[in-house]
Amino acid sequence: MYDELKYWYLRDHKLFWTLSMSQIKQLCIITGFKKAQKGDVIYFSSSDVPRVFLLKKGNIKIVSIDEDGNETIKDIIQKGDLFGELELDSDRNSNEYAKALTDEIIICSFLLSDFENLLLQNPSLALSYTKFVGLKMKRIKNSYTNLMSKDAKTRLLTFLKDWAEKEGKKIGNRTIIENFLTQNDIAQIICTSRQTATLLINELEEKGLIQYSRKEIIIEDISKL
Repeated sequence: MYDELKYWYLRDHKLFWTLSMSQIKQLCIITGFKKAQKGDVIYFSSSDVPRVFLLKKGNIKIVSIDEDGNETIKDIIQKGDLFGELELDSDRNSNEYAKALTDEIIICSFLLSDFENLLLQNPSLALSYTKFVGLKMKRIKNSYTNLMSKDAKTRLLTFLKDWAEKEGKKIGNRTIIENFLTQNDIAQIICTSRQTATLLINELEEKGLIQYSRKEIIIEDISKL
């Protein structure tokens, strides 16, 4: 049953479209399969067995820890995203972990060594992977650039718009986002304090631009944000 699930999970991902059916089946042999629940830690970068992960369902946050023990959300991983040792050069000095934000997390994973061998055997897959990771790194870089050049309110609005575009459901003028982030999570993402994030969210609510709850965020009209 798991092998069949792994086959369709991999077959469905655009990264592996260049592989034949037999190659996908071979890939299933080296693929790990895991389910997790909200709050579960998926991996630590300091693990002795580095892996590349593929998220098939749910949302995960990548949290970076600095030398003083302060935590910052580095990225939000969504369905179809890769995470883990993406640059194929395991950095044992990095300190980050991945944590499940939603229930029913489904992950496929590969040992880094197995994945490297797979790329060596399939040049077309290696090219697709390079493009895939390149776009991801560019997005993260642009995100950091935005954080450095904009004030907290603008960063919050930008984040809400991006989130709505990726996962929001349109109902008339409204956009409804399933909320799996705490206000502290949002504060970390936009690099501000929890108090500032709360004040900004309350301000948007008072202006009638959004409705915020622990379950969902309703943007009344995204064009007015």
